[in-house]
Amino acid sequence: MQITHILSWLTYLPAALAAALVFFPGGSARALKWFAVLGSTGVFLLSLYPVYHFDPGYGGMQFVEESAWIQAGGYSISHHLGIDGISLFLVALTTFLTPLALLASWNSIAQRLKGFLICMLLLETGMVGVFCALDLVLFYVFWEVMLIPMYFLIGIWGGEHRIYAAVKFILYTMVGSLLMLVAIIYLFLANGGTTFDLLAVYQNLESGRLVLSHRAEFWLFMAFLIAFAIKVPIFPFHTWLPDAHVEAPTAGSVILAGVLLKMGTYGLLRFCLPLFPAAAVAAAPYLSVLGLVGIVYGALVAMVQPDLKKLVAYSSVSHMGLIIVGMFAFTLQGLEGATMQMLNHGLSTGALFLLVGMIYDRRHTRMIANFGGLAHNSPVLAAFFLVVTLSSIGLPGLNGFVGEVLALVGTFLRNRTYAAIAATGMILGAVYMLWMYQRVFLGKVTDPANAAMGDIRSRDRAVLIPIVIMMLWMGVYSAPFLRRMDASLELVQKRVHDARAPEGGYQVRQLKTPAIRKSDGR
Repeated sequence: MQITHILSWLTYLPAALAAALVFFPGGSARALKWFAVLGSTGVFLLSLYPVYHFDPGYGGMQFVEESAWIQAGGYSISHHLGIDGISLFLVALTTFLTPLALLASWNSIAQRLKGFLICMLLLETGMVGVFCALDLVLFYVFWEVMLIPMYFLIGIWGGEHRIYAAVKFILYTMVGSLLMLVAIIYLFLANGGTTFDLLAVYQNLESGRLVLSHRAEFWLFMAFLIAFAIKVPIFPFHTWLPDAHVEAPTAGSVILAGVLLKMGTYGLLRFCLPLFPAAAVAAAPYLSVLGLVGIVYGALVAMVQPDLKKLVAYSSVSHMGLIIVGMFAFTLQGLEGATMQMLNHGLSTGALFLLVGMIYDRRHTRMIANFGGLAHNSPVLAAFFLVVTLSSIGLPGLNGFVGEVLALVGTFLRNRTYAAIAATGMILGAVYMLWMYQRVFLGKVTDPANAAMGDIRSRDRAVLIPIVIMMLWMGVYSAPFLRRMDASLELVQKRVHDARAPEGGYQVRQLKTPAIRKSDGR
């Protein structure tokens, strides 16, 4: 069975579900929850279609849809969607985590439930749209759309300091967004002022019809880089992240860590490297150093955190630093490891926030000092937490190992010193994660509240089991994932390597871009 306009369905179906919730009878909270969970689960099942029909041997865009959106004054903005091996699994990750996050919030969101569900579904539309958009203006629209529901999720359903965290989140991101908008407009004018189509910009750069001076390429690269560096976040743009994570509701933290941070690294792969390869090569040593600082700094700060949620938040800074180091090694192994680690981090850190939320719902505290011996009365919770912890530190056989090893191997092939420093992140990660697990779950039960805390329910197990299955699958048999992303990553790698001139300077050389493939994915 062939599904036409599959990407449009995936992008706008969550928004349609949100619109339906507006007119949904408000008498039954249970009915609202089931409608949102089942509807988003249907979106996930629909996202398996492009995964199954994806051609792994083809590096260009597949399932492409294009139609006119705005045409005026000799220029056009199109509704242009498509995915390749880089964005394929990021779309699937988004649709996978959304229903799980909604199900995990079944009992924790009591006030303004309908608004919460609408924000979550609109956020899903924005996230999927970012990964699918192939028009620069359309990409920017989706990039901005996703900020609004996340702002409300933090500001309305967050913790005690939610307003501060929400405002900080929106201000940081908006600064980067405005710089990116200026760069988009400049690139549009430099490309003849006729189209915002990303593939057309690619082709014009490669054919020589669009030539950017070194100065222009540098500033365009920096404008896009700052927008994406804030979202990753790359050190020192990370200060908004712990506040946003700590104050966000559990579902917001899961989506923020699982998907939103990946939009920064995705943007680097989709825009910064292929559009401005010479600037990317020149900036690589500096970005690699910032990534290394993030790895070590994030791990050391996580080690001393008294709050479970803040510990997991700072661990994200460390893990995302490894993605940056692997990516800017420009080796195929480094690019593979960075892309795999985007998926792995989304699963493991998303699961950690889910588990911390389950503990908070039972104990109403996140302070590590208040716990101890939880495994005695919550053995199933302790078992799930241990598996996810081991995944986060990169235990062989679980998903985290594959991405970390590939990123380190790719970095080693480029710079052995960088690889050695990056490897300390795995050691420090094991220290702070296992030490945290020991203090929370092992030892004697000294607090009566811990002794009275029950184990997780069947609904919580339904949330965690699919994530653990994916962790095991990606750790034991990662070939289906790597095979589908390799051709697209090779194309990015060639664009970057072809920018290197023999005399040591940098220039953009011609590289033939494969023709796009239409919505049948063949």
